[in-house]
Amino acid sequence: MKNYLIKNALIVNECDIISGSVLIVDGIIEKIFETDHDDVNIDYNNTKIIDAKCNYLIPGVIDDQVHFREPGHTHKGEISTESAAAVAGGVTTYFEMPNTTPQTTTIEELDKKFDLAKKKSLTNFSFYMGATNSNIDEIKKIDPKKVCGLKVFMGSSTGNMLVDNDESLNKIFKESPVIIATHCEDETTIKQNTEKYKKEFGEDVPIEYHPIIRSEDACFKSSSKAVELAKKHNARLHILHLSSAKELELLKSDVPLSNKRITGEVCVHHLWFDDRDYKKHGTKIKWNPAVKSEKDKLSLFNALISDKLDVIATDHAPHTSEEKDNKYFSAPSGGPLVQHSLVAMMEFVSLGKIEITKIVEKMCHNPAILFNVKKRGFIREGYHADLAIVNADSPWVVNKDNILYKCKWSPFEGTLFSSKVTHTFVNGNLVYNNGIINSEHKGEAVEFDR
Repeated sequence: MKNYLIKNALIVNECDIISGSVLIVDGIIEKIFETDHDDVNIDYNNTKIIDAKCNYLIPGVIDDQVHFREPGHTHKGEISTESAAAVAGGVTTYFEMPNTTPQTTTIEELDKKFDLAKKKSLTNFSFYMGATNSNIDEIKKIDPKKVCGLKVFMGSSTGNMLVDNDESLNKIFKESPVIIATHCEDETTIKQNTEKYKKEFGEDVPIEYHPIIRSEDACFKSSSKAVELAKKHNARLHILHLSSAKELELLKSDVPLSNKRITGEVCVHHLWFDDRDYKKHGTKIKWNPAVKSEKDKLSLFNALISDKLDVIATDHAPHTSEEKDNKYFSAPSGGPLVQHSLVAMMEFVSLGKIEITKIVEKMCHNPAILFNVKKRGFIREGYHADLAIVNADSPWVVNKDNILYKCKWSPFEGTLFSSKVTHTFVNGNLVYNNGIINSEHKGEAVEFDR
C-alpha cells in the first residue's frame, strides 16, 4: 500500500477550515499538520505527494441511503458501477437498502450482500436488514457492530415491502437491536388520492399530481406514527427522505445529535427541485416521497441549517431511461444521484446559501455520529483515510459522456456545476484521480461502535 502526503489543502473538518497537510500511512491518517511540515518525519521514498493546490480536503461522504440494485435488478445498476459513480462524487461509504431480489429480509441474504460487496465495491459499505410483517425473529439476530440499521417501509415503494400490521410494527420498534430507518407515507391516504385522480384522468394522470397523490398529509400521518412508536418503545428512529414542511414539527433542533433518539434526513433532490420542475423533467424527477412545493423545499433547507435535519443523503435509485419514460403510473419512482450529490450541495455553497463546513457536517460527520460508524467521517489522526479533494472553481456540465451510472442518465443533465471532485481516497487508496478510476482497490465493510 502506498503512503500519501496531501499538501497545500484547505482542510474542512469539525466546523473549521485550516490550511494544512495530511499524511496517510498504511491507509490511516497518521498526521495532520500546518502547511510547514519540515519538522515531521516523513519517508519520502515511500510516500507519494498529492498537491491539493489550495482546494478543499474533506472527509469522504457517507451516504446513508442508496439502492444499488444488486442482486436482481442489475440492468438498472450494479455494485461495481454505482460505487464507481460514488467515488467520482466523493462518496467513500454507503448504506444500501434491502428492496432487491431476493429481498434482504434474512441474515442469510444479508450475508450474501456483504460477500458480493467485498468482491465488487470500490467504496466502503454496509447493508440494511429489511423488515416485514413476519420476520421479527430474523431482526433479533442482527449484529449491531456489522449492520447499519433496519429499514421499515411504512409506505409502499419499489419492491413492495410494506409493513402495515400494527402488531408487527410494535414488535419491530420494541425489539430492533439497531437504529430503525423508515420510509414514511400513509398507504390509505395514497390509495384514496389515487382513486380520486384516476376517476378524473383515468390512466393519464399528469405527473404534476404526484405530490398531490403522495401528499404532505400522507407523509405527516405516517411520520407521526413512526415518532409515536419510537417514543412508546424508546426506539432509535431515523426518518428517511423527509419531504414536507409539516413533518419538521416532529423534529428538534436544540438537542445535540449524539443525544437525539429521533433524527431526520433530507435528500438532495428535495433541496434542489420543487413542483414547478415537473413541467421540464417529468417522470425523471418522480421520487417517493414526492418532490413537493417551493415552500416545502425552502423549509427543508432552513431546517437543515438550523439542525432540525441531521443528514443529507441521496436515495440513489437508478432506473433505465426506458423505464422512466412512461406514463405516470407506469414510470417507477427513483433516480440516480450519488455521483452528483456533493457537487450539487457545493453549488449552494457557491451561491452563499450554506457554508461548506455545514455541508461536511451533514454529509460526513453526522452520518458517522448517527450510526456510530467506527473511525470514519472525520479527518482525525488514527482514523481511516477516507478523503475527497474538491475544487470549488472548476466549472463543468453534466452530460452523458461524464455520467458513470449504469443507467447513463441524470436529472442534472445539462446542469453547470462550479465545483468538481478531483481525488477520492478510500482506506488510503487513491481510487479516483481526475476522472480516472482505479478499480484495483476494493472497499471494506464498515464497523459500528455499538
